[in-house]
Amino acid sequence: MGSAVTYELAKRGLSVVGIERNSIGHDRGSSHGLSRIIRLAYFEHPSYVPLLKRAFALWRELEAESGQTLLHVTGAIDAGVTGSRVFEGSLEACGVHGLTHEVLNPEQVHRRFPGYHLPDDCMAVYQPDGGFLEPEKCIHAFVDRAIARGARIMANAGARGWSRSGAGVTVELENETIHASQLVLCGGAWMPTLAPSLAHLLRPERQVVAWFEVEDTAAFRLDRFPVFVMTTTNGTFYGFPEFGVPGFKIGKYHHRSETVDPDSMDRTVHASDEAVLRECVQSVFPAANGPVLRSSTCIFTNTPDEHFIIDRLPGAPEVLVVSACSGHGFKFCSVVGEIVADLVTDGRSNHDLSLFRLDRFQG
Repeated sequence: MGSAVTYELAKRGLSVVGIERNSIGHDRGSSHGLSRIIRLAYFEHPSYVPLLKRAFALWRELEAESGQTLLHVTGAIDAGVTGSRVFEGSLEACGVHGLTHEVLNPEQVHRRFPGYHLPDDCMAVYQPDGGFLEPEKCIHAFVDRAIARGARIMANAGARGWSRSGAGVTVELENETIHASQLVLCGGAWMPTLAPSLAHLLRPERQVVAWFEVEDTAAFRLDRFPVFVMTTTNGTFYGFPEFGVPGFKIGKYHHRSETVDPDSMDRTVHASDEAVLRECVQSVFPAANGPVLRSSTCIFTNTPDEHFIIDRLPGAPEVLVVSACSGHGFKFCSVVGEIVADLVTDGRSNHDLSLFRLDRFQG
């Protein structure tokens, strides 16, 4: 979110400083791991769909400007038993917004996409526009283009704190003090430190993804294997075709429900982490039930209702909070960057942001 915001503000000719406590494209937070799903049929809430339509367009614009391929379309499957949030929510989003889609039973899914062996009681919504983004490349593209437009980027420069000062804000770094008219906080798992008044709404959670060796590589190619989100009896899982590195990538929402401190989180992937994921792999994707070739940890920072926060900080109208994103925010970076630039420059956005307001948590 921070890289996208910096890019959009620089694109509008503002004097902007982007401050990153780690290196650009680092693996300490929530925006790494070679691939991030982008879905148009959004089971979380139909109001996300207009944002996604704009996000798709802006990702394509960034590709054109950077000369890189960032978004890969594979189609997307949202699956679960009838009545499950994933299946019903995706179907609702398609209906509300008239999205092209098909409802498929397990046999139909397997016939078209042989890597899938859905349980007999599952149904699937297939939406052809879904796919995935390459997050590290996206972040570097935003930052490179921001620099080209005059932004100053400060990497490995964690903020010691910030304060209101006159009509603006002051940010204290180790070797420098920055004065600005407005401050945008995109701190992810570090938001409880940056905005302590919101800490009770933010829960950083340890996530693990793994890449399993594939026996039938043809079934897990980009053109044969849509990205997916599915609910089984063991939880809700998400995954990707084989791409970039060997292996079929899979993760589970709320992996082992571990609340963590991002600075002391256990970043080792253990056998118990693998077991959580293999449970789904061996039952639904048996042709990818080989050894783990690669694994990674990341952090979801969850709000109580798992929707985003995009709002002015209470008591500090010069400060805009753009976090947390509850593990499903990356796909929206392009449009959120535009939204925040509108809020900074015009004080308003044409998009409906009511789902992301802080006052929804009152009481």
